[in-house]
Amino acid sequence: MNRMTVLREIGPGEPQTTTIGIAGVEAVCDPLGVLYLPAERAVVVSDLHLEKGSAFARRGMMLPPYDTAATLALLEAAIGRYRPATVISLGDSFHDTLGASHMPGLFRDHVRRLGERREWIWVSGNHDPHAPDGLPGISADEVYLSGLTFRHEPRRDGARGEIAGHLHPAARVVRRGRGVRRACFASDGLRLVMPAFGVLAGGLDLSHPAMRGLFDLDRLSAHILGRDRIYSVRHARLRA
Repeated sequence: MNRMTVLREIGPGEPQTTTIGIAGVEAVCDPLGVLYLPAERAVVVSDLHLEKGSAFARRGMMLPPYDTAATLALLEAAIGRYRPATVISLGDSFHDTLGASHMPGLFRDHVRRLGERREWIWVSGNHDPHAPDGLPGISADEVYLSGLTFRHEPRRDGARGEIAGHLHPAARVVRRGRGVRRACFASDGLRLVMPAFGVLAGGLDLSHPAMRGLFDLDRLSAHILGRDRIYSVRHARLRA
């Protein structure tokens, strides 16, 4: 897998979002890496990978221990921006099965505050197949809302109306001879694969074999995360 650290900042002022349709449902791609569904007042986020640093530390590989704090700060900004009634976290919310129970109390309290007065749904992922211990919300393998299906891993036979995570899509564009590679929302109008939200998450190019067969390439666009705006680029214009 091509690895990429997803670096994002909370820019000043209002971001330039992009509104797209997914199987006829209006959705807003935000440069923070969240998807907003106005009709349902729902924020969707994927692959937080909370406590990734501590998971690596338990295996003797030291990473800077700031990933959970930084990821939760971005999530708080997104929730403050949209004030959703529902938050759907599309799996791999924690980097391993011990992440929720080992998360320091300061961060657990932060998650509880973010979940106050709203519905919170933890979708099961391959890194975190069980409900997070002692945190608000409900756990589900899949969620159905407004004719859309929300799950962690995209299915080959589940294209229409599917919103999934897991693959951490990223795209590379070249301008004035310089290449830039960033996380992106990937969608052909029928399904959408979410960017990874965690600040230490990696990225998988849209040209990677794991992406094959998921999209109609003639309709596929990468909605790329910039500092304060989304850049939408057709697949034919992307560089591998």
